[in-house]
Amino acid sequence: MTRPAYSASDTAAAPGTGVGSGGPPGPVEATAVRPTARPRRRPTASWALRSALPLTAILALAAFLRFWQLTAIGLNSDEAVYTGTAASLAGDPTMQTVFPVFRAHPVLFASILSLFLRGGADEFTARAVAAVIGVLTVAVTYLLARRLYGRAAGLAAALLLAVMPYHVVVTRQVLLDGLMTLCATVALYCVVRYVRADRDGLPWLLGAAGALGAAALAKETALVLVCGLYVFFVLSRSVRMRWRHAVLATGVLALVFAAFPLALWLAGRGGTGQNYLQWQLFRRANHPMGFYATTVPQALGWAVLAAAVIGLVWLRRRNGWREGLLLCWIAAPVLFFTLWPVKGFPYLLPIAPPVAVLAGRTLGALAGLRLRTGRLRVPARRLSAAGAVLVALAVALSLALPSAARITAPPKGSFLAGSGGLPGGREAGQWVRDHVPGGARLLAAGPSVANVLQFYGGKPVSALSVSVNRLYRNPSYTPVPNPDRSLRDGEFQYLVWDSYTAHRAPFYGAKIRQLVDKYHGATVYTSAVRVPASATDPTPAPVIVIYQVRAS
Repeated sequence: MTRPAYSASDTAAAPGTGVGSGGPPGPVEATAVRPTARPRRRPTASWALRSALPLTAILALAAFLRFWQLTAIGLNSDEAVYTGTAASLAGDPTMQTVFPVFRAHPVLFASILSLFLRGGADEFTARAVAAVIGVLTVAVTYLLARRLYGRAAGLAAALLLAVMPYHVVVTRQVLLDGLMTLCATVALYCVVRYVRADRDGLPWLLGAAGALGAAALAKETALVLVCGLYVFFVLSRSVRMRWRHAVLATGVLALVFAAFPLALWLAGRGGTGQNYLQWQLFRRANHPMGFYATTVPQALGWAVLAAAVIGLVWLRRRNGWREGLLLCWIAAPVLFFTLWPVKGFPYLLPIAPPVAVLAGRTLGALAGLRLRTGRLRVPARRLSAAGAVLVALAVALSLALPSAARITAPPKGSFLAGSGGLPGGREAGQWVRDHVPGGARLLAAGPSVANVLQFYGGKPVSALSVSVNRLYRNPSYTPVPNPDRSLRDGEFQYLVWDSYTAHRAPFYGAKIRQLVDKYHGATVYTSAVRVPASATDPTPAPVIVIYQVRAS
């Protein structure tokens, strides 16, 4: 076994030949000997079909995992908010009363989603749009890896992302992170084209800036990726950027992102962004600093991480600006969100494509190994390619099985935000819609269940855990300073207890129980799910309980 053989596309991107270097050709161009050109046969239809078949199969697999049992469980809190916001933009009068258009984030995703919700809020349509965005990200990842390391690496990277639990789970939900990741991956692809441009690659850099601006309009935390690019261009010795290019790209990025504050100003909601910024800066930590270290690696896949690291070590002599770019792109959000007090499961989704690309690089290099076959009659190239395919399929299988398990996993009484739908929430909300009279108000333990009940029930629901201090609460929520007095005055006719808030914030779960006892609450609805206590004894457990109360 000898060193891997790279394709011509790998050696074409020699360090020092990037944009604005102004220097002599890189070492690869200076020493490469071009073979005698041979007449190229025109591709036939059958050849094009065989070439497109593997990628088509991968995209079909990606779509299957993202659409399979898509609405088996109802929307969670964030999904309800984003779907309700999109429906408000589409003109749904019911959603407009409970979900304002301008909340904590820009509205690019909600604007796109609103185009498909003209007929009203629909959970399948909303999730289907998110799933399509996830499949498109798989396709862009293929283009990125192929541009960097060749077609074999591109197919491997696309396959890994198609079945990766992290990407599958998040892109099955109506969340902002899927669209942000798609736009960010397009931006990364444009940066690669800029660096590898033979002539002036400024259009590609401006395209990258525009894509990053779109990513920030999907979710403003995408601006963290700009820091990764800055570090890459500062530290890279083989790639230089002209100041004129940097200024123009920054201007394009700022111009695209300016659409959000401009929309706020035109809508007369100029203070909304400031209020949300204060809340984001002063929010209390919701997870320990090691949260991502314990949740994200297994969601990315240990085999994928191992393949990426092995490639960095095994192919270290070939490490250059490509690996530096990918690592800077990964490091920026990882460091930022590890240090940032507020953490969410999907926040690191933009690192999934570059991690898959690094792993695909390793698997693609396996296909280029020059093996010594000895007396075997099998050609060495075919033997190494077959081995690489088997390894890639094994790694993909180690991802596909956990992805399928997460999709079909039985519901639990606890919940991690961003990891899936909210069991029992849809059923409880539909009961509210059908049985709670108009004008009645509900008080829930936390805003998560309140959002879900508002989406499905169409009735206003307040939350007990909303802080009276405006620095520590989401500006979209109205606090209940004195719940005892509100109940005595008859402002609320129903109390809602849920196991999710009780598990995350036991104080508020216990407070709801106390209010139920004090105001003679009678159970009118219970949403129970079958939580498996053991492999042979699945036991129904209440997750949402609605009580009707009477003022003292």
